[in-house]
Amino acid sequence: MERVDARVLEALKEFDSATIFNAVVERQGVSNEEYTGPEIRALLPELGPIIGYAVTAELTPLDPDSPELPWEDYYDYLATTPGPTIAVIKDVDSQPHRAASFGDGMARLHKALGSVGGIVDGSIRDLAGIRAAGFPMFASGTVPGHGPFHLIRYAAPVTVGRLRVRTGDLLFGDLDGVVRIPLDIAADVARIAGDIRRKEQAFFDMVDAPDFTIEQYKAWKD
Repeated sequence: MERVDARVLEALKEFDSATIFNAVVERQGVSNEEYTGPEIRALLPELGPIIGYAVTAELTPLDPDSPELPWEDYYDYLATTPGPTIAVIKDVDSQPHRAASFGDGMARLHKALGSVGGIVDGSIRDLAGIRAAGFPMFASGTVPGHGPFHLIRYAAPVTVGRLRVRTGDLLFGDLDGVVRIPLDIAADVARIAGDIRRKEQAFFDMVDAPDFTIEQYKAWKD
């Protein structure tokens, strides 16, 4: 799988999802929808942002008659995937989001296998335990229970929060949501994000100044 230089990942961690999105748009010269919708929320924002490579899976937390793969196969795959990884899980149950698709035991196991966070198109549980594990989570919300909990498939494309994700995609998530960073331009995105931040700070300094006038804003716009 394609990977970017670790120094680029560290540089990208210094930004936020909105700035990274703007940098991708500036680099590509066209807008996009390479981000999750409002149905995916950062449930533990105090743990900070995450950046890593997607490892995808689909499951049914309730349906008793869905086909089932051994969970050990998924964890073997996760363990052998170069990190940092992000678990990207889709609830494909007949009652999606009704039951939990992730919990604190999974959080600890994923973290031990090199994952830095999880993104679930569905519900999770054991939020306090996941917080204690130090595992950032993005999901639609929380519920207390689940059923048979069948793994349907893994390492195949999934749609989470209206974003199509493939195993190996580079993702960044924070309080605003999750954005995809094209691997081939990741270094450029980090550089451009720095430029954007400096320009934004200059704007903030201008409008925050006690002697700010609308004429200054008009001059800045021109």
